[in-house]
Amino acid sequence: MTVAGDTIAAIASAPGAGGVGVVRISGPQAAPIARALLGREPRPRHAHLASFRATDGGLLDRGLLLLFPAPHSFTGEDVLELQAHGSPVVLRRLLARTLELGARAARPGEFSERAFLNGKLDLAQAEAIADLIASGSEAAARAAMRSLDGEFSRRVHALTERTTRLRVWIEAAIDFPEEEIDFLAAPDLRDELDATRAEYEALLAATRRGVRLVDGLHVVIVGRPNTGKSSLLNALAASDRAIVTDVAGTTRDVLRETVDLDGIGLTLVDTAGLHASGDAIEQEGMRRARVELARADLAVLVSDDAHAEADRALLDGLPPSAAVLVVHNKIDLDGTPARMETRSDGPHVWLSARSGAGLDRLVAELRRQAGIGESGDGTFSARARHVDALERAGRHLQAAAHNLAEARAGELAAEELRLVQHVLGEITGEVSADDLLGRIFADFCIGK
Repeated sequence: MTVAGDTIAAIASAPGAGGVGVVRISGPQAAPIARALLGREPRPRHAHLASFRATDGGLLDRGLLLLFPAPHSFTGEDVLELQAHGSPVVLRRLLARTLELGARAARPGEFSERAFLNGKLDLAQAEAIADLIASGSEAAARAAMRSLDGEFSRRVHALTERTTRLRVWIEAAIDFPEEEIDFLAAPDLRDELDATRAEYEALLAATRRGVRLVDGLHVVIVGRPNTGKSSLLNALAASDRAIVTDVAGTTRDVLRETVDLDGIGLTLVDTAGLHASGDAIEQEGMRRARVELARADLAVLVSDDAHAEADRALLDGLPPSAAVLVVHNKIDLDGTPARMETRSDGPHVWLSARSGAGLDRLVAELRRQAGIGESGDGTFSARARHVDALERAGRHLQAAAHNLAEARAGELAAEELRLVQHVLGEITGEVSADDLLGRIFADFCIGK
């Protein structure tokens, strides 16, 4: 659909003195504003050298003027871009001039919102613009570009298409019950449902990786007292952020450190040692450790060869979606070589936080957990709301499978698949409430 409304203007970029700044205008008055500033009819998609003048004829700046007529523009409306010298003063004066000529100041994210409403972007792509602007690493920027290019949306649409085929199959079987063949019991139908659920699981896992790239990996370090948790945090942060002593129970509160580890954002959380204690301060520290554990993307269990299996009980309360990495620390004391193994219960790393031996293996595993392989190809950016939507879709898929297993429950299975389609539509914006759009675009920069 096309948005018919007023004309908006904003400073789209202001790099500072010596650079080039951009004032962007979108809406029905963009072309008249272009004529007023240029003094003649502009040629579409052509860079014109223009003298931007104030109402009294005074020179504001000299720069480039480009007009992009609808619908071939970012927003789908007439869009005017004024490229001027990057002084904030110059750009503010130029913006004020466009407001005098009939535009109004844009709200945060209003350009991207109009692009979405005019069908130039879907909602996931629009959110990727904000993710690209906020990206703190090359990996996050590449992932945001993949989402902006439509990688995430294509996978959501593919899953929606498979769900639609399943629903059509089931509803056709319901509509023709007189047929001798029970189509609801056909092996091909069950195989297609299993394939759809497998595709869903792969998309959910990829989406969780995308969220970690955008938000950073929330890593909670847990273990018994005096296993070297604080030493490990210091080693990863490359600074003495946590107090380290030989006295058990030195850490009594939660300590957070945000680090950029080879291009990935990590929030490292050092916690109090988990054990039986009658000390009120230690009990409060352990309570806070449990709270952090419930929010973890990854729990790093610091232990040793003798206690690693028993220490698994310390992870009670870990969310099902969180991963576990077991660190066998203090190998410098017993001469154990640094190594890494992947076991049935997850990855295990042998290292010494004090000497640094084996730390490179831990860093490599943290990168993998954050969704970055050797190349990072195929990873797209995503948000927590996308994971929430997919988890709800998964519950409906599971219910559909359960209903198909029951005799004469095809109507219920078809309804669950309709709900899957509805929830997937929330991700791309095909199904969205106005308040949801308001919250999403309010987080954008003005001018985007």
